[in-house]
Amino acid sequence: MENTFLGKQPILDRHQNLIAYELLFRATQDNNQAEVLDGFHASANVVVNAYGYLGIQQILGNLRGFINVNHESLLDDAVLLLPGKHVVLELLETIPATPDVVRRCAELKEAGYHLALDDITCLDSRTESLLPFANVIKVDVLALTNAEVGQLVQKLKAWPVILLAEKVDNPERARICMDLGFEMFQGYFFAKPIIVSGSKVESGRLSLLRLLSLVMREAGIDEIEQLFKHEPSLSYSLLRMANSAAAALPQKIGSIRQALIMMGYQSLRRWIQLLLYASDPEGKLLANTNNALMQAAAVRGKLMELIAAIDRPHDKNYQDRAFMTGMLSLLDVLFNTDMQQLVDKLEVPDEVTRALLHRAGRLGCELKLVEARENSDTEQAESIMAELGFLDQTSLAKAELDALNWASHIH
Repeated sequence: MENTFLGKQPILDRHQNLIAYELLFRATQDNNQAEVLDGFHASANVVVNAYGYLGIQQILGNLRGFINVNHESLLDDAVLLLPGKHVVLELLETIPATPDVVRRCAELKEAGYHLALDDITCLDSRTESLLPFANVIKVDVLALTNAEVGQLVQKLKAWPVILLAEKVDNPERARICMDLGFEMFQGYFFAKPIIVSGSKVESGRLSLLRLLSLVMREAGIDEIEQLFKHEPSLSYSLLRMANSAAAALPQKIGSIRQALIMMGYQSLRRWIQLLLYASDPEGKLLANTNNALMQAAAVRGKLMELIAAIDRPHDKNYQDRAFMTGMLSLLDVLFNTDMQQLVDKLEVPDEVTRALLHRAGRLGCELKLVEARENSDTEQAESIMAELGFLDQTSLAKAELDALNWASHIH
């Protein structure tokens, strides 16, 4: 067990009433420094710590939390885990106004999320493209002269947005911002970030990937519950997350089964992905949910399941083992380590182990077929199909299209 940290900087109204906090990534107790190597990792850590370990009610109470999102996390569906009533999604200045970003902002606005544009210093084309979706504009007053702040405010007042003066560091600048009509204020003059800390129980990446495999193939609640029962850290994180997300419910969620049913497969998958990002400080394992290796693993898993369904249409257990085989078959590449060590820790069925380590057995043969198709090795693929004896080109091509289509919708 180790400590986890989260910074929260007060946001005040014109009467200096506390109305919100900006939640900040912090790796240590130092409340004025945050070495952010990867924006997605930092955002994931803030969400995981706030909702999974510390508890959003303890951090925010009835106030809103401003949470930074970068380009990747804005487009990632994991952001939909955050309940709109709790948060304001703060779009970092590095996010370009591409068609995908504009479309995403429109979707989030329609879904009830509040958006803020961060570090605004001018009304350029990028800002104008995103303004229609913004509820709050955070003006970086430290980067501008008083005259420049005044000019920018006059232009922004044409839009139905709340103006927030950020980086207010002295009483004179605070008074000027008040006179210019800013409605919200943030900066060292008012308050420095407060550090919240708590205990964090680490969840192993292998356990997370095993869980992700179960959830992606929509295994039964009983099976998923059993994995949680053997992973206290995951159970703790799940219950904190579920209770944070369901704060408005009359009763607390007190069991793993309740939490699983409340969250559902989609939200659970997003939560596991966030845990994976948060456990990857250098961003080497997963850059985002569209990571090519994770996408390939998902396609492999589904294709293996579909092939197994043709092979043994009435054996659901075999189909599940096939999915797991395909899903886990890229673990050695993902972790840059030996597959034997990984399989030993995963405790998968013998049939899956033989397939992963030696490409042996029925599942191993089917995995070799999938790999041959990926490598466009037609000769080997045809040889394996002849050996299996139940597949034809048309059935396999349809299974591949179905697997690709399924994988394109899981994120």
